[in-house]
Amino acid sequence: MRKLGLALSGGAARGIAHLGVLQALDELGLPIGHIAGVSSGAIAGAFYAAGFPPRQIFQLLTDTRFVRLLRPSFRLGLVRLDLVEKLYQHYLGAAPTFADLKVPLTLVATDLAAGQTVYFQQGPLLKPLVGAAAVPIICRPVEWQGQFLVDGGVMNNLPVEPLLRQTDLAVVGVHCNPMSPEARLTTLREVGERTAYLAISMNVQPRLAQCEFVLQPPALAGFRVTDLRRASEIFDIGYAYTMEQASQLRQLLATDSTPLQN
Repeated sequence: MRKLGLALSGGAARGIAHLGVLQALDELGLPIGHIAGVSSGAIAGAFYAAGFPPRQIFQLLTDTRFVRLLRPSFRLGLVRLDLVEKLYQHYLGAAPTFADLKVPLTLVATDLAAGQTVYFQQGPLLKPLVGAAAVPIICRPVEWQGQFLVDGGVMNNLPVEPLLRQTDLAVVGVHCNPMSPEARLTTLREVGERTAYLAISMNVQPRLAQCEFVLQPPALAGFRVTDLRRASEIFDIGYAYTMEQASQLRQLLATDSTPLQN
């Protein structure tokens, strides 16, 4: 039997749905052979790969201290990534590496200087993790190994590439950014969010087609990427939707690599 190869998309607050998906997969007893994550998917994937149960990760990410760190500093106008890294150190250790993880993990970031996607699978974990979720404009680029890392979703918001090379994996795209045609576009902020969404979605569509199965809960279209206050609802949507796909997922693992999508 094959194992699941999960490509976890970005999506900011919507990315909490990844934790509901992982919780359902654990309860279903479906084996995960590799996780590739970007942005919020990178955070969820890294903590899960380190051995944290999904519900515990949920408690961490919705903790007041963590949420406060994600708010831009009034002095700098930027998220304090140094403090975010220290919080990661508190839970993951002072110098964790990819080799320490219980599940193979690929973190995906964008090298802003080179204008290309970069993949991290070995060596130190923390800098690639911080860089993979460093949203441009509100976060400073993370300087690491001669690269200027920002959110990987800028160029690849559904990182299937590291999974496609492994024949023992059933590649499942977990996409938490379904488009809502009813989204409000009455303020500059709403127009900006929509513009960014459309730009990013262009790099997602061809990658969805490369997945054997796609988990994309349609109910997430009713949430904004900033709706962290509704985190419990988002978690439950990811969990319930995945449980509904249980028979298809089991069938997927029991078959060869013939494409199968919901």
